[in-house]
Amino acid sequence: MDGEARIIRRSLDFVYDFAAWLSALCLVAILVVITAQVVARWMGIPFHGSNEYAGYFMAAASFLAFAHTLNRGAHIRVGLLLNALGGRRFWGELWSLAIASAASTYLAWYAVKMVYWSWRLNDVSQGQDVTPLWIAQTPMAVGAVILAILLIDNLVTLLVTGRDNIRDGLAEQSHAE
Repeated sequence: MDGEARIIRRSLDFVYDFAAWLSALCLVAILVVITAQVVARWMGIPFHGSNEYAGYFMAAASFLAFAHTLNRGAHIRVGLLLNALGGRRFWGELWSLAIASAASTYLAWYAVKMVYWSWRLNDVSQGQDVTPLWIAQTPMAVGAVILAILLIDNLVTLLVTGRDNIRDGLAEQSHAE
């Protein structure tokens, strides 16, 4: 791999890892919101919108973690089917990554479009918190875009090198034990 390709690979891996860190922060934020909600109930203080905020953080955590998790081989893949293809595994991987790239790009496009229209129309949540929805929707859209980039990255890498960047989670797990 030449110097420019290494810089691109490191940059993309940094984006995937950074999104995972943001996802972890969202999980901590869920803990903080739920703890604050419990304390507020004990003290008889209303905490409007706590359920909505926990839900926003859950969606953000999920979408921001998708790319990192897939790249680490932690998502459930159809490994048995791909292994059964034997010498035709490349074609199974190619078909899977092509379909996944198209679907994730479609999702990312409409997630970004949803954020834009929520911002443009000044759409707010229906709960008592009256949060502008574009704020709550943005992390989900960012995660969808990062997932689309990851899948396209893996598709291009598969076409160029004959192998994608997705680590074999089961093989890594068995080596760790």
